Amino acid sequence: MASSQQSRELRVIPLPLRDEIRPGDSLAEKLLAALKRYKLSLMKGDILVIKHKIVSKAEGQFVELDSIRPSPNSYAWARRYKLDARVTEVALAQSRRIVRRKRGVLITETGHGLICANSGVDVSNVNGGQHALLLPEDPDRSAQQLHREMKKSLKLSIPVIITDSFGRPWREGLTEVAIGIAGMKPLHDFRGRRDPHGYPLRVSIEAVADELACAAGLVCGKLARTPACIIRGFPYRPGRGQASELIRPAATDLFR
Repeated sequence: MASSQQSRELRVIPLPLRDEIRPGDSLAEKLLAALKRYKLSLMKGDILVIKHKIVSKAEGQFVELDSIRPSPNSYAWARRYKLDARVTEVALAQSRRIVRRKRGVLITETGHGLICANSGVDVSNVNGGQHALLLPEDPDRSAQQLHREMKKSLKLSIPVIITDSFGRPWREGLTEVAIGIAGMKPLHDFRGRRDPHGYPLRVSIEAVADELACAAGLVCGKLARTPACIIRGFPYRPGRGQASELIRPAATDLFR
């Protein structure tokens, strides 16, 4: 990772959690215990990145699938593409609008303003299919709470990024994105600065929170049982940033 002055080494340090997260658990306590167990410590300048699933689990964002009564429309859609109609019904209930629905793929806009498959509703890595797991109700608020608790315990201001895996238009595969942020700016605006050749930058706004989320995804994979990591060496900009700043307003979105 290069800064404007010198070359920097960027490290991504996995932080496994031994126990399953349950509703009401303190994530701060679990993470602090994991740091102690693996003889790790957070340092000034570090960033803590965590997968949203442990946040959602701690906040009790579960839906019992046997309690869901799908609509005829959800039944028809699920039957046609061999899906679980209950999950489809939950996804629709969590959506603000349907962006695209074709060939068994349901892309929605969530109440948070996120564009993703099935409103972020997931059944994998939950409890074997009994429950669906929703996104945190307010991921930025969740990040802020964990940021405050870690600061109180460590006497350090450690930024927190909460991530989820999203697909992308025109690109195969999933990547991580930041859905909750506290303690840092999610965007670095380079407009008005000049490149090494003297050319003025006019549209360069870097989504550093998403880039950090992707870096974390390399060690916090789907099957890695490592829902958290420490990123060390990135020159972030402290501040009251929110992941909602990463959502492009409809007025400037050419695809709405």
